[in-house]
Amino acid sequence: MSVQRSPLRSASWLLGHLSEPSLVLLDCRFSLAQPAAGEAAYREGHVPGAVYAHLERDLSGPQQPGGAGGRHPLPDPEKLSAWLGGMGIGNDSTVLAYDDPTGKQGFYAARAWWLLRWLGHPEVYVLDGGLPAYLQAGGGLSRWVPAHRRTVFVPTVQPGWVVSAAEVQARSAATRLIDSRAAERYRGEAEPIDPRAGHIPGAVNRDWAASQDETGHWHSPAEQLERLQVAGAPIIIYCGSGVSAAANLLALAQTGRDPGPGTQLYAGSWSDWVSDPARPAELGP
Repeated sequence: MSVQRSPLRSASWLLGHLSEPSLVLLDCRFSLAQPAAGEAAYREGHVPGAVYAHLERDLSGPQQPGGAGGRHPLPDPEKLSAWLGGMGIGNDSTVLAYDDPTGKQGFYAARAWWLLRWLGHPEVYVLDGGLPAYLQAGGGLSRWVPAHRRTVFVPTVQPGWVVSAAEVQARSAATRLIDSRAAERYRGEAEPIDPRAGHIPGAVNRDWAASQDETGHWHSPAEQLERLQVAGAPIIIYCGSGVSAAANLLALAQTGRDPGPGTQLYAGSWSDWVSDPARPAELGP
């Protein structure tokens, strides 16, 4: 994906394409603290025609005993593809995912974007600024829950996009390991979710939230390059459970660097890493 082929679409673009039959909208609003809140908000009002994508029910697989695989494992590709087909998403669909970035919640749509790219679907984008930008541009809401005509989505899972804990441990010295969590969690000063604090030894911190401005709009490609400071090095990106890391992957895609074998996701992330007490952790900057 080049810089010209941005992973983002603007609210004005959405308003101009809202009636196109090939466009499918995914409402990805969610709250880790209140898992039912996003779907409740969807039923109160969403972009007309949008279907709801629940992070834990639709965009994640089941958790494994002992925490192996992390808190939000990747969904099984065949099951995800069947769900996509049931939502009216086929291989010829254009998909636009949105969330509500208010209160640093603007990474759920990026998760949907990355998953569809991982399944080999190129025509998927994220709404820049999310639902607030659409409303500010004059868009209206609907409570009608659409019943899309079922179709078939055939996945082409991209090899080499995902790494395991063992591959993180065996990474080359040239590989840049990026921790996408907030700085206080990276340093181990606070850990509100997982049983151990700190970060994977050798990781650098690039908080995903810095990929967006205070309104939830994504920074420019040049600003993302300056923030991430990765040059041409191979990259592995992780976060707490593999969800917010997608925001940094999308930020890289803005600069023309697509996900792939050199720009990988450690999907299990910190929650998988700490499921094995033998794996080391670092504290501090």
